[in-house]
Amino acid sequence: MRVTKFEHATLTLTDSGSTIIIDPGSFTAPLIDLEQVVGVVITHEHPDHWTPDHLDRIRKAFPDVPIYGPEGVARAAAGYDVIVVKPGDTLDLDPFRLEFFGGKHALIHETIPVVDNVGVLVNDAFYYPGDSYAVPKGASVRLLAAPVGAPWLKIGEAMDFVLAVAPRQVFGTHDMTLSVIGRDMGRARLKWAAEQDGGELLALDPGDSTDL
Repeated sequence: MRVTKFEHATLTLTDSGSTIIIDPGSFTAPLIDLEQVVGVVITHEHPDHWTPDHLDRIRKAFPDVPIYGPEGVARAAAGYDVIVVKPGDTLDLDPFRLEFFGGKHALIHETIPVVDNVGVLVNDAFYYPGDSYAVPKGASVRLLAAPVGAPWLKIGEAMDFVLAVAPRQVFGTHDMTLSVIGRDMGRARLKWAAEQDGGELLALDPGDSTDL
């Protein structure tokens, strides 16, 4: 399974000629040259994680592709017939098996409503929490996509999240709001956290991939 990072929070997972897209949002350039897309996962409703333009382009290329997300996404993207998923749900999109965790977005501020959010575990190997620190309990995560910059993010909490998941490898995502210096500082903190359990940091930039 190949995992590719794009700008900000957008990821693709490709295996045996099939692709899943995760969080194609407003800070991400149009996705091109995609292999057969069998599913789109949107972790929550904020526009940096999905846009109508992205979904329209994906649906134009792959008209029948299903879109999955929590209840808040189904309301926000009502015109796309989003299939609702919630924590504890599992889903088979051959050759992918998905399991969902969490349920709520991390708190930004007490005055800002907390929206629905799901983390997604793919093939019991790759995990992305969306905008949360939801830990996939019981999973042995080989590769973790860990948010490194956000209005809700404190780097010490991101480090604790990596320590709790204890992946073999981690890379930083959710990073387009950071300067290069700030991104690299955040990566260094995630690197330290991963190394405490014998893991390592992958410094993936937009367009970079790694294989599981």
